[in-house]
Amino acid sequence: MSRVGKQVISIPDKVTLKVGADRSVQVKGPKGELGWTLPAGVAVESDAKTATVTRESEDRRVRALHGTTQRLITNMLIGVSQGYTRNLEIHGVGFRAAVKGSNIDLQLGQSHDRLHPIPKGVKVTVTENTKIAIEGIDKQVVGQLAADIRAYYPPEPYKAKGVRYVGEHIRRKAGKSVK
Repeated sequence: MSRVGKQVISIPDKVTLKVGADRSVQVKGPKGELGWTLPAGVAVESDAKTATVTRESEDRRVRALHGTTQRLITNMLIGVSQGYTRNLEIHGVGFRAAVKGSNIDLQLGQSHDRLHPIPKGVKVTVTENTKIAIEGIDKQVVGQLAADIRAYYPPEPYKAKGVRYVGEHIRRKAGKSVK
């Protein structure tokens, strides 16, 4: 079977990538270990310093999976070597957050506190009661936790209250004006 497309990924130092006979990809590094199963039509071959992702056909679905596979493996390599961080900030009078055991407690000006569970392998720290740092090796889990927390009270355009990503720009609206 001839391979059509090919992408080469460099493997960082102190990181190993193994491809099993059952199409599983295991990545181990200083921060932890991640695994994933390859889709049909895409193959990965690796040596000590590089991994090569190839596809078997020019079918539209296989081409899409080829790029997705390359990006997911790259994200796993970065995750186990450096890790991922998402930072959130809370704006609003009386709005605050705290880590309580395996949950994050969010007080966002509503009638009750929001307790959101923290997934395994993710570290959440709260500083100054309004700054939340989410760290982990799996990019998808870190990003999803940040999005879930932000979804409880997204920033609103009139007073810019709510939970936002650090550096996120909120387009402000003027509101009602007196003539």
